[in-house]
Amino acid sequence: MKKKPTNDFPLLLQAFFTDRLMKQRQASPHTISSYRDTFRLLLKFAQRRLKRAPSSVTIDDLDASFVCAFLDHMENERDVSPRTRNVRLAAIHSFFHFLAFEKPTHSAQIQQVLAIPTKRYVRRPVCFLTEPEIDALLAVPDTSTWVGRRDRTFLLVAAQTGLRVSELLGLRCKDVTLGDGAHVRCTGKGRKNRCTPLRKDSVNALRTWLRERDGDPDDPLFPSVKGHPLGRDGVEYLLRKHLRAARVRCPSLRTKRVTAHSLRHSAAMEWLQQGVDSAVIALLLGHASVETTDVYLHASMKLKERAVARTKSKTLRSRRFKPDDALLAFLKSL
Repeated sequence: MKKKPTNDFPLLLQAFFTDRLMKQRQASPHTISSYRDTFRLLLKFAQRRLKRAPSSVTIDDLDASFVCAFLDHMENERDVSPRTRNVRLAAIHSFFHFLAFEKPTHSAQIQQVLAIPTKRYVRRPVCFLTEPEIDALLAVPDTSTWVGRRDRTFLLVAAQTGLRVSELLGLRCKDVTLGDGAHVRCTGKGRKNRCTPLRKDSVNALRTWLRERDGDPDDPLFPSVKGHPLGRDGVEYLLRKHLRAARVRCPSLRTKRVTAHSLRHSAAMEWLQQGVDSAVIALLLGHASVETTDVYLHASMKLKERAVARTKSKTLRSRRFKPDDALLAFLKSL
């Protein structure tokens, strides 16, 4: 009796995370969580499409047509942006690069998956909040409650420091330094540590919050109601809740699709409009390149208006209309 071949996909996927990402590449927790989410979505999609348990999915199932179907599902049914689609594809490509060494017998299938291109998309101007809009948002949380005081402090620090959501959620009580040279210390992309100075209003809010928080140095700076670190879902919930009320106070917010990342953009735009050099903004935001900060130059209408205002208007002399030559007019009509 022939022995049934074993399915080695589950073991290979585990080895990809434990050996390739964690041990060999020493990937950051943010990268691992992003890749984890990709494969959770991929396996749930496979479960519905193939009618099999995720642990029964094989490498042969994950051919180029299946991966393309998954990416189309992400865009059309889950309504993700092309940029998020490309993030999911990057995780899948990384796994198939790993398979190229582990399963050379599947080289044709692997090369077909690796040949799936990223999707091009229109780069729209970044969404940021103006000072009145930020004030309207900060005025919403009910500071007579513990949750309201936490939410307001979180939103204020996010809008003033420009930290990424992952960086804000990773803050511990010991990462805040008040007094002279007040700042927060965080670990950003590429495991790079950086310090971001705090404004006086943020210092006052954090001093009051830390006194009330009364946590140990390694405790999360912004915990949930149960004391656990606040998660991304919690941030999205509190932002949606306060935005609903802020849009009543400030109608201009109704036309904007505001996310937690919009607060990071808002901080960068405020620095830029105050005349801070792009290189300094790149340092404050933790950008690997100054060129990444150029996106804010394109979004700032005030800077464009200042540039246009410096130019002199030209007085054009009106000229008598002269029709084109008959032959040129014929060619132009073609």
